[in-house]
Parts: sequence; structure tokens; C-alpha cells
Amino acid sequence: MSELNSKNCIPCSEGLAPISPDDIKKLSETIPEWNVAIDNGINQLQRVFTFKDFKSAIAFTNQVGELAELEQHHPKLITEWGKVTVIWWTHSAKGLHMNDFIMAAKTNALKAD
Repeated sequence: MSELNSKNCIPCSEGLAPISPDDIKKLSETIPEWNVAIDNGINQLQRVFTFKDFKSAIAFTNQVGELAELEQHHPKLITEWGKVTVIWWTHSAKGLHMNDFIMAAKTNALKAD
């Protein structure tokens, strides 16, 4: 994870191809807490983080939002009492890109703090 965590996202443009299934499998091994989910035919990285209460969950949501702004790569965030679901994918690639794995690793590091 530390290798991914030290990288930064690269700008993406429309028409970018998603990474290959082999690359998804290889990179997924570096962030085992995350699942590859498919929504409307699009591969996405998804993880549910748990917290003791809503205040902690919303604070984490805000941290992920600040990280997303810094990297200019934005997830889907679902905040509920005691949990936050974070979903990363690259809209322009209509699937997963290296940026998503970088952001998943960086999101893990936020929870470790």
C-alpha cells in the first residue's frame, strides 16, 4: 500500500481506456480491504469504513472530500450513522484506472490516523 499511497493522480481525459482485468487483479492485492463492484457495467472500487457514531463518520467523509479535492479525483461517498461507503472509479475511463487504486490507498491511510 505504501507505494500506491506515495503516488499522485494524473489528469485523465475522455476516451481513456480502463485498466485491464489482469492489472485490476494485481493492484487489488495491494488494497485487500477493497472490493471490485460492478455498477451499470462499470468496475468500481468499494469499501465500507465503520465508526463509533455519526460524528466520526461525517468527519471521515470530510477528510476524504479534502483528499479528493487535493488530487482532483472524486469518489461517491455514502455517509450513514457509524459507516461511510467510499466508491472510486474513473468516469472518463468508464471503469478503473491507476488513480482509483492510488486514492483507495490514500483513503486507507486516512482511516489509520
